[in-house]
Amino acid sequence: MPGFLTPDQLAARTSRALDAAVAAGRDLGLTVTDARVLHDVFSVVVHLAPSPVVVRVPTVLPSYADADTQAARQRRELDVVRWLAEAGTPVIPPSPLVPHAPVRRDGFSMTFWQYVEQDSGAEPDFVRNCGLVADLHAALRAYPGELPFLSAAEPEFVTEGLAVLRERPDLLPPADLDRARREWEILEPLVRSRAGFEAAFPGVDFQPIHGDAPAVNIVTTADGELYSDFELVTLGPAEWDLAGLGPDGEAAYDSAVRRHGMRELDKRVLSLVNAVGASRTVACLALAPQLPLLVDALEPAIENWRAAPFAGGLSELSVGG
Repeated sequence: MPGFLTPDQLAARTSRALDAAVAAGRDLGLTVTDARVLHDVFSVVVHLAPSPVVVRVPTVLPSYADADTQAARQRRELDVVRWLAEAGTPVIPPSPLVPHAPVRRDGFSMTFWQYVEQDSGAEPDFVRNCGLVADLHAALRAYPGELPFLSAAEPEFVTEGLAVLRERPDLLPPADLDRARREWEILEPLVRSRAGFEAAFPGVDFQPIHGDAPAVNIVTTADGELYSDFELVTLGPAEWDLAGLGPDGEAAYDSAVRRHGMRELDKRVLSLVNAVGASRTVACLALAPQLPLLVDALEPAIENWRAAPFAGGLSELSVGG
């Protein structure tokens, strides 16, 4: 495939990220003698053994994600998760052994987290986890800090990705790209600004939300479940955190949220967030040259998108009416 990183280039990127994480950890006073890579997809996640510290090093990024953009997002994540941990919410917290701030090293911006031993034999129950998302939302409502509106929608990412795909028919056929671009013309104004969303969905409230499928990012440990990976934490409608999880997950969330006296999910907003999620999936193909596994990994979601109503049916709704 033209323009794709080779296996050797991918391995070299992983090695550079690992070396940067180790060097940064040692600079911060950590003992690191047996570092190992735990995960390597969009980020290289490194356990700085024997220190109980994990470093997340983002490596697959859109072109606009410069050092300042990355650091601002990472600071928001660290601030929110530290606040949740101090409030007693079960999260994987920032490491207490280093300052709670992103670290720049060798071209990478990274964050440091407490190492927790995961239960590798636990089967994830995403429907049950949707009920746990309601508990997380209840905790997040009291967060006192400022967050940008629906930054997790990443409209720049979708716009850039579709522009890149114009030159890559090998990744997305022209007919699919035409549909994606026409859908995005409808969806983008609804998530680009708070005013655009409120005009279409009056009366739908916002709160701090996880931003990146929290039901999928719940880690099982010997001491129970922990919320993790708040990289896209943002202010937005609760529905965003239930995108793509289906009717059973939505019902589990609604059942749990009633116990907190909070509102149930709005079906029209769910249509929006599911459609935007599909747009983000299509745009993600533009990252395949950096991460070739995306070509096969995204194909089932792309097929579902092709079979779904145009723009989630929103073009046929009287949004705002």
